[in-house]
Amino acid sequence: VQLQASGGGLVQAGGSLRLSCEASGRHFSSYALGWFRQAPGKEREFVAAINWNGGASSYADSVKGRFTIFRENAEATLYLQMNSLKPEDTAVYYCAAAGGSGGTYYTGAYDYRYWGQGTLVTVSS
Repeated sequence: VQLQASGGGLVQAGGSLRLSCEASGRHFSSYALGWFRQAPGKEREFVAAINWNGGASSYADSVKGRFTIFRENAEATLYLQMNSLKPEDTAVYYCAAAGGSGGTYYTGAYDYRYWGQGTLVTVSS
Protein backbone atom coordinates (compact mmCIF):
# COMPACT_ATOMS: atom_id res chain seq x y z
CA VAL A 1 0.00 0.00 0.00
CA GLN A 2 1.18 3.54 -0.77
CA LEU A 3 0.26 6.43 1.48
CA GLN A 4 0.01 10.15 0.75
CA ALA A 5 -0.41 12.57 3.66
CA SER A 6 -1.80 16.07 3.25
CA GLY A 7 -3.51 18.84 5.15
CA GLY A 8 -0.60 20.36 7.02
CA GLY A 9 -0.04 24.08 7.23
CA LEU A 10 0.42 27.09 9.47
CA VAL A 11 -2.12 27.66 12.22
CA GLN A 12 -2.27 29.79 15.35
CA ALA A 13 -2.26 28.24 18.78
CA GLY A 14 -5.76 27.12 19.72
CA GLY A 15 -6.69 26.47 16.11
CA SER A 16 -7.56 23.28 14.28
CA LEU A 17 -6.33 21.26 11.33
CA ARG A 18 -7.42 18.00 9.74
CA LEU A 19 -4.77 15.80 8.22
CA SER A 20 -5.64 13.26 5.55
CA CYS A 21 -3.78 10.19 4.39
CA GLU A 22 -4.95 8.71 1.10
CA ALA A 23 -3.97 5.17 0.28
CA SER A 24 -3.53 3.38 -3.00
CA GLY A 25 -3.16 -0.32 -3.43
CA ARG A 26 -5.14 -3.26 -2.20
CA HIS A 27 -6.66 -4.23 1.11
CA PHE A 28 -6.59 -0.80 2.80
CA SER A 29 -9.37 -1.84 5.15
CA SER A 30 -7.31 -4.75 6.50
CA TYR A 31 -4.50 -2.56 7.84
CA ALA A 32 -4.09 -1.05 11.26
CA LEU A 33 -3.02 2.56 10.77
CA GLY A 34 -1.26 5.23 12.72
CA TRP A 35 0.02 8.78 12.85
CA PHE A 36 3.50 9.73 14.03
CA ARG A 37 5.30 13.05 14.17
CA GLN A 38 8.84 14.32 14.22
CA ALA A 39 9.77 17.75 15.48
CA PRO A 40 13.07 19.41 14.51
CA GLY A 41 15.95 17.84 16.40
CA LYS A 42 13.76 15.18 17.99
CA GLU A 43 12.99 11.55 17.35
CA ARG A 44 9.84 10.39 15.65
CA GLU A 45 7.07 9.84 18.18
CA PHE A 46 3.72 8.10 18.27
CA VAL A 47 0.61 10.26 18.01
CA ALA A 48 -2.41 8.01 17.42
CA ALA A 49 -3.34 4.59 16.08
CA ILE A 50 -6.48 2.81 14.94
CA ASN A 51 -7.45 -0.74 14.09
CA TRP A 52 -8.95 -1.91 10.81
CA ASN A 53 -12.55 -0.89 11.41
CA GLY A 54 -12.08 2.04 13.75
CA GLY A 55 -13.38 0.11 16.72
CA ALA A 56 -10.20 0.55 18.74
CA SER A 57 -7.78 3.45 18.95
CA SER A 58 -4.98 4.80 21.06
CA TYR A 59 -3.46 8.23 21.63
CA ALA A 60 -0.27 9.65 23.05
CA ASP A 61 -0.90 11.37 26.37
CA SER A 62 0.23 14.67 24.88
CA VAL A 63 -2.64 14.72 22.37
CA LYS A 64 -5.37 12.86 24.21
CA GLY A 65 -8.59 14.84 24.28
CA ARG A 66 -7.42 17.18 21.52
CA PHE A 67 -6.77 14.87 18.55
CA THR A 68 -9.07 12.30 16.98
CA ILE A 69 -8.02 9.56 14.59
CA PHE A 70 -10.61 8.06 12.27
CA ARG A 71 -10.79 6.30 8.94
CA GLU A 72 -13.11 5.91 6.00
CA ASN A 73 -12.37 2.53 4.48
CA ALA A 74 -14.69 3.08 1.53
CA GLU A 75 -12.55 6.07 0.60
CA ALA A 76 -9.25 4.41 1.58
CA THR A 77 -8.45 7.44 3.71
CA LEU A 78 -7.13 7.96 7.23
CA TYR A 79 -7.70 11.22 9.08
CA LEU A 80 -6.33 13.05 12.09
CA GLN A 81 -8.51 15.84 13.44
CA MET A 82 -6.35 18.16 15.54
CA ASN A 83 -8.01 20.71 17.81
CA SER A 84 -6.67 23.12 20.42
CA LEU A 85 -3.28 23.05 18.76
CA LYS A 86 -0.22 24.10 20.70
CA PRO A 87 3.19 25.30 19.52
CA GLU A 88 4.66 22.02 20.76
CA ASP A 89 2.53 20.19 18.20
CA THR A 90 4.74 21.66 15.48
CA ALA A 91 6.25 18.75 13.54
CA VAL A 92 6.20 16.78 10.35
CA TYR A 93 3.31 14.33 10.62
CA TYR A 94 3.52 10.88 9.03
CA CYS A 95 0.83 8.33 8.40
CA ALA A 96 1.69 4.66 8.39
CA ALA A 97 0.21 1.21 7.86
CA ALA A 98 1.17 -1.66 10.14
CA GLY A 99 2.50 -4.99 8.96
CA GLY A 100 0.69 -7.08 11.55
CA SER A 101 -2.93 -8.01 12.13
CA GLY A 102 -5.41 -5.22 11.52
CA GLY A 103 -7.51 -6.39 14.44
CA THR A 104 -5.60 -4.27 16.92
CA TYR A 105 -3.68 -1.01 16.95
CA TYR A 106 0.06 -0.47 17.27
CA THR A 107 1.94 2.30 19.05
CA GLY A 108 5.51 1.43 18.10
CA ALA A 109 7.04 2.75 14.90
CA TYR A 110 8.75 -0.61 14.41
CA ASP A 111 5.30 -2.22 13.90
CA TYR A 112 4.65 -0.16 10.78
CA ARG A 113 5.71 -1.35 7.36
CA TYR A 114 4.44 1.39 5.05
CA TRP A 115 4.97 5.13 5.53
CA GLY A 116 3.69 8.25 3.85
CA GLN A 117 5.94 11.14 2.96
CA GLY A 118 4.90 13.47 5.79
CA THR A 119 3.10 16.78 5.99
CA LEU A 120 4.35 19.79 7.97
CA VAL A 121 2.24 21.30 10.73
CA THR A 122 3.41 24.60 12.20
CA VAL A 123 1.62 26.10 15.19
CA SER A 124 2.46 29.68 16.00
CA SER A 125 2.12 31.15 19.49
